[in-house]
Amino acid sequence: METSFNVAAYCRVSTDADDQLHSLQSQRRYFCEYINAQPAWNLADIYYDEGVSGTSLARRTGFLRMLSEIEKKQIRLILTKEVSRFARNTVDTLQTVRQLKEHGVGVLFLSDGIDTRSDGEFRLTLMAGIAQEESRKTSERVKWGQQRSMEQGVVFGRSMLGYTVKNGQMQLEPSGAALVKRIYALFLQGNSCAKIAQILNTEQIPSMRSTLWSGQVVGKILRNEKYTGVLVQHKTFTPDFLTHLHRVNRGELAQLRFHDHHPAIISRTDWETVQKMLNQRKR
Repeated sequence: METSFNVAAYCRVSTDADDQLHSLQSQRRYFCEYINAQPAWNLADIYYDEGVSGTSLARRTGFLRMLSEIEKKQIRLILTKEVSRFARNTVDTLQTVRQLKEHGVGVLFLSDGIDTRSDGEFRLTLMAGIAQEESRKTSERVKWGQQRSMEQGVVFGRSMLGYTVKNGQMQLEPSGAALVKRIYALFLQGNSCAKIAQILNTEQIPSMRSTLWSGQVVGKILRNEKYTGVLVQHKTFTPDFLTHLHRVNRGELAQLRFHDHHPAIISRTDWETVQKMLNQRKR
């Protein structure tokens, strides 16, 4: 019978705000001291995720690393503050706990007083359901607030070539705007998207997001109606708060359209001409 065994801890905060990061540091310090204070426990590691939702395992690198190292580090017990820190998805919580149990690993939820080594699943299921419901309500509150802001023309997107987004407003960025005008002019002169990308790469002009220009990137710029001063809200939406996956809006939500929302870089006439040319080339 083993006299001591390896114990790990898991912490998570949902945002990277300063107070949350301070809370994360406090949690890590607390678990380190708590585990070291137990004579029969050996500290294996303190795993953590910051700025990540608990509704899905997909982006929780710390959590996934912990699961992958269970056998390597011979971990027999995992400590966490509460069920909502472990996961906010009932299915994920139960499946993970069962998976750990198969490897002889227990989970101790300190604030909830649940120890999977001795407790049944009823209380865990109940607490996991409550955590998931809290996430659903939070998601609904955030969506409601965003909808009201969108109705006022507040922008939730990120900065793009020609514009910077600051405090929900689109502001003209002169050097980027000049490049957008040049891209449209090159296309109107008869150059293809691929040819324009080649020209920009040859001149070593950096693109906004990727290392090199491509025909696809140029095509997106030529299709973007924002350059005419028009803002369309709800082009995409997130139907499921658990997966956080974005979907193209094909009529599920009413779109909001604002003309003269921000300074235009391209005239409406030129933009419509470009759309006709793009459609003709596509056919």
